[in-house]
Amino acid sequence: MTNPTSTTTSTPEPTSLAGRREWTALGVLMLPLLLVSMDVSVLYFALPAIGADLAPSGTQQLWILDIYGFVLAGLLMTMGALGDRIGRRRLLLFGAAAFGGASLLAAYADSAGTLIAARAVLGIGGATLMPSTMALLRTMFTDPGQRAKAIGLWSGVMTGGIALGSVMSGILVEHFWWGSVFLVNLPAMALLLLIGPFLLPESRNPSPGRFDWLSVPLSMAAVLPVIYGVKEIPSEGWHPLYIVSVTVGLLFAALFVHRQRTTGSPLIPPALLKGRGFSPALALNLVASLAMMGSAIFTTQYLQSVLGMSPLAAALWSLLPSVFIGAAGPLTAQLVQRGADRGYVVAGGFAAMAAGFVLLALIGTDSLWLVLVGAGVLACGMVAIMSQLTDLAMTGAPVERAGTASSLLETASEFGGALGMAVLGSIGTAVYRHEMPATAPAGARETLGGALATASRLPGPAGEALTRTAREAFTSGMQGAAIAGAVLLTLAAVGAGVTLRKLGE
Repeated sequence: MTNPTSTTTSTPEPTSLAGRREWTALGVLMLPLLLVSMDVSVLYFALPAIGADLAPSGTQQLWILDIYGFVLAGLLMTMGALGDRIGRRRLLLFGAAAFGGASLLAAYADSAGTLIAARAVLGIGGATLMPSTMALLRTMFTDPGQRAKAIGLWSGVMTGGIALGSVMSGILVEHFWWGSVFLVNLPAMALLLLIGPFLLPESRNPSPGRFDWLSVPLSMAAVLPVIYGVKEIPSEGWHPLYIVSVTVGLLFAALFVHRQRTTGSPLIPPALLKGRGFSPALALNLVASLAMMGSAIFTTQYLQSVLGMSPLAAALWSLLPSVFIGAAGPLTAQLVQRGADRGYVVAGGFAAMAAGFVLLALIGTDSLWLVLVGAGVLACGMVAIMSQLTDLAMTGAPVERAGTASSLLETASEFGGALGMAVLGSIGTAVYRHEMPATAPAGARETLGGALATASRLPGPAGEALTRTAREAFTSGMQGAAIAGAVLLTLAAVGAGVTLRKLGE
């Protein structure tokens, strides 16, 4: 039977304007947040150098890339709930120390196994930093207008960091050794450890109850197999292993939900999901993340494999759409503060993302600027949506559950990103394979990368013909996925307008 203490209640919090101290603290918090988001993509250009130095096996190379994201996603809910109990600042500083130490270990790793272990610890540190920064922001900015602006900045930094990570990786590896991509983390983490205890307020749930340790492995067993399965399906197909992985994860998810509904002190209080606007914010955030990550797998391949850019050139061009990202969140917050209905603003963000997909659906095999503009519109719409949904969810959640609420939002983003790669990636792959002629070599019919590799081994005219055909087929697949994305986002825009509009009545 559920213990009455598992319900989520909150007393009204005092409201006051944040001053220079709080805004300075926000700037300090943005540094580790930027680095945590950059670490998702920071190895893209460093991997060849790592391969030459450490000689990892194929499996080890995959783990070097993926272990960070897997550990991060698996521990978000645990760390959010833990921060609510032991103190968000304490957990943040612990995470900063772990992140800095793991960065140092990764930079000087002398074997693939050591680097994998270091990346796993980086994931643990990242899982503590992400929900802690948002929870502290929630407690530092009690004025709704200021909090909306702060969350807008937070959302822009999160989105921009992923794009910046790959570019910084390319620049550092070109001028230094591969370990330098990890050493850049140290100054920010040292700054946080030095001045964080003086600038950041401590906050925690005053009556947290017993920590439910059984929910920790259940949550990880629910999250990790699902994300693993849906991430592998686009590249490897509907292999039984990945279907079983997703199924096992869903079974553990059902057990996790049952545990939260029946234990006296749940990791995720069910009442939190019933808070005003919280569940709609989770669902819409998942859809937006699905679209954003689903588009990214096509645009990055398009720049490199269709337009023929080098990885560093493609990464530098991909930064161009990020120019306006930083302004999208704060501008959206100003719209809402001036009386615009939040439901319509979020619906407008989804409409902007849909428009970005429409632009991507119009591309040919030589449409650099159209792709960049489409990606930029998509990113701005994403930041506008993320900032408003985060503000809605964090405002509706009790302040004593701020860490838990933040971790749920970020877990939804991780699921959405994995689903985007699986769903839109599968659509693009299916169209590509349909467009490739049956007479093409087997490897060329599977992926664009396989086709280009095959074409490089064929004599001049034959190789050029196969390259041209494969690029046209990939572009068709990208167009098909973009059309599907536009339809999904149009439906999301309608759903956001109806659902969130009702909340404002």
